[in-house]
Order: sequence, then structure tokens, then C-alpha cells
Amino acid sequence: MDQPDQTTHFGFRDVPLSDKQTLVNDVFHSVAQRYDLMNDLMSAGLHRVWKDLMINALNPPRADTPFALLDVAGGTGDIAFRAARAAGSGFKATVCDINSDMLAVGRERAAVQHLDDRISFVEGNAEELAFPNHAFDAYTIAFGIRNVPRIDRALSEAFRVLRPGGRFLCLEFSTVDMPGLDRIYDLFSFKVIPPLGRAVTGDAESYQYLVESIRKFPKPGAFAEMIGAAGFSRVGWQSFSGGIVALHSGWRL
Repeated sequence: MDQPDQTTHFGFRDVPLSDKQTLVNDVFHSVAQRYDLMNDLMSAGLHRVWKDLMINALNPPRADTPFALLDVAGGTGDIAFRAARAAGSGFKATVCDINSDMLAVGRERAAVQHLDDRISFVEGNAEELAFPNHAFDAYTIAFGIRNVPRIDRALSEAFRVLRPGGRFLCLEFSTVDMPGLDRIYDLFSFKVIPPLGRAVTGDAESYQYLVESIRKFPKPGAFAEMIGAAGFSRVGWQSFSGGIVALHSGWRL
């Protein structure tokens, strides 16, 4: 059980552990309507390439084989839509997000893309998933796990809801490992992204938090150890774009 005086980080600030989820929720309520536009602007469109690489790794069956995906913290539907377009008729996705505004955007987009019969949207907490054991063939989470207050709980829940043979995939910002790029990346992150957030969404503070949260996330090796500690096997990762992002993988065997 958590102790009442436990703290965690919210960006570079230490906050009570019990407060972090509310603070994160406020960030995404604020930016939901322009979230995907900001992703394009912040990454020069590269987030689309990274997400496509995630779907290539997922490799959902293209025939009518039943395949159930749980996409967590994916409220606007980006990963689920890509997976649905890559998969066959047996594919179903459940998008689970704690933020109702993000889910509302996702539902609207699913209807426009005529995918609402294959993708459902559920409000829920990654730390306490309201799904039975062994319910899904794959679990994905893209750029969301660093916002979870108790990452170990989210990983344990991912393991619980996967069927034996199920795949865990996590796309997350990582540690830049290319000399020179690290300085450019830091300059862009702290000097450009918050003002850009103010111009596009009217909210610089939320994007200040987002760039700070990237620096507080565990390095790939440390995060891989956490995935293994949750019970996953064949844990590994691939870095892309000079280490800006990493795709982490594990299997429930």
C-alpha cells in the first residue's frame, strides 16, 4: 500500500504521489483538441514514422484470424487506427485512456474513418484495468507510460490482461545518444516546444511538463528491467532517430 507521504515527479517538480494523476489529467484536458497537430509540429511529422514502426512490429494478422488489441493511453486513436488498417477482418481494438477529452476526440475520428465498428473507446486507469485476465492478444502504449504515476503497476496490469503468447509494445521518448544531436534536442525541447504549445493550444505549461517528463523517464536498460520484473520474457528495445524514441517489447510466455 502506498504511504501518504510518498512523492513522485511531475516534470522536474516533486509532488505527492496521489496528486500526479490529477495533474497529468489537467495537461491532457488542456491539449486534447490540438494534440495530434502538436505532435506533427513537435516531431516534424516523425511521430507518424515511429508509430508505423510500432505497427510493423505488432504485425497483426491480415486474414480473418481473431485478434484483440488493447491500446492504453491512446485516446485519440492513432495507434488503433493504424493497426486496424494493417489487420484483417478479425481485428478488434479497445482504446483505454483515463482522459475523457482525449477519448472524445478518438471517437469522433473513428466515426469519420468508419472504424467505430472495430474500435471501442473505454475510460480507464492503466494501473487498474477493468478487463479480465488473458483478454487480449497484444497491448500497446505509445508516449503514455511516462505519465503513469506507478509504472510498475501499469506493467503488471499489462501482463495480467495478455493471453499467453501475447505481445507488449511500448513506444516512448528515450535518451538521445548521438553527440551533437543531444544539445540541439535539448535546445529545441526547452526553448521551442513550450512557446509553440502556447501559440497552438494557448498552453505553454503543459508542454513544459511534457518535455521535462521525458528527461525523468528511465533509460532504456532500466525500463527493460522493469518490464522483465513484471513477468515479461524476451524483453528488448530498439532506438530510433538517434535515441529520441525507443520501442520496447516483451512477451507473455
